[in-house]
Amino acid sequence: MNKIKIVLVDDHNIVRNGLKILLMYLPDIEVVGEANNDTELFQLLENIKPDILLMDITLPEMSGISITRKITHDYPEIKVIMLTANINNETVYEAMKAGALGYLPKDILQEELVIAIKTVYEGNEYIAKSIINSVMKTYMVRTMLGKTEKLKNGQVLTNREIQIIKLLAEGFRYKDIADQLNISIRTVESHKNNILEKLELKSIVDLVRYAIKNKITSI
Repeated sequence: MNKIKIVLVDDHNIVRNGLKILLMYLPDIEVVGEANNDTELFQLLENIKPDILLMDITLPEMSGISITRKITHDYPEIKVIMLTANINNETVYEAMKAGALGYLPKDILQEELVIAIKTVYEGNEYIAKSIINSVMKTYMVRTMLGKTEKLKNGQVLTNREIQIIKLLAEGFRYKDIADQLNISIRTVESHKNNILEKLELKSIVDLVRYAIKNKITSI
């Protein structure tokens, strides 16, 4: 398998160095370039064609989201993973709408960073678990307060489904949820599938995107 080629885009040397340390000894990932801003990045891309950009969302000139829009248009073969120091649900949505396939906090652990890179390299979306947890918890609270929009298909989430959302958002495994709610693991899985079906979605990541797009979360 060819190495996954990464370019790091961040205006802080310490961040880029930290990412390089996390990635430098991995046999199937290679950092092939670095840039401080959009000007350096697009000059770099004249000679180097990476598979993935690991890019800060907040840059001094053109923002990471604006760069992502341009990359998506001019270099559709390059995939973008956004990095952020602060989780902002609205910004997650804007980054994904711009074409980013991944969204990660800057304090991400090496194991999850590698999973994210490989997932995005294969053309799939990846939102860090901590970000999903933040969005899902807000979604659950707004639902309990009755502030969510009515579903297009006329269905609503039950109290038990809200419990399932809360526990999933907090990172509990199916077995843990089953033990806490005194139900079977199969019932937990069934509830999760029902939630996605009611919202006409396919995955937890889709649910996060739906919550942000429809202004269900508080910013």
